[in-house]
Amino acid sequence: MRPQVGRAVLGGFVGTIAITMMMYWVGPMMGLMRMDIAEGLGMTLGIGWTGGLIAHSMNGTIIFPLVYGFVLHRVLPGGPAVKGLVWGAILWLTAQLVVVPMMGGGVFSANMGGAMAVAGSLMGHLAYGVLLGGIAGPAVRGYALRHPAG
Repeated sequence: MRPQVGRAVLGGFVGTIAITMMMYWVGPMMGLMRMDIAEGLGMTLGIGWTGGLIAHSMNGTIIFPLVYGFVLHRVLPGGPAVKGLVWGAILWLTAQLVVVPMMGGGVFSANMGGAMAVAGSLMGHLAYGVLLGGIAGPAVRGYALRHPAG
């Protein structure tokens, strides 16, 4: 049993829009520093701001939802929203221990605002996760990727 792939991708797309809006607009309105993930990824990967935005969008819309749907959905605890929250927390922890340090921000954003940046990142990743899980919904028995004629 797994969630429907199309719904998981839709959830990832909506979640990616939400976390991106939180990084660029909502966080700064709440007194948190503006986080430019496109710039950070683009510089780290040597692909520029636009390339960084594409990488961020592809991760959130396609890669993370597929990992969630095909690998983690069956092992994470709780209903769809809770599964999504747990996945969001896993993504946040990975970002804080691996991605942010690679971009020069230090472990747990030590060089990028410390506790405030960590809290903002956690809020964004949890919002992403709950949207992904909630929209992906419950698992469907017997769902598979099949050709319409098959």
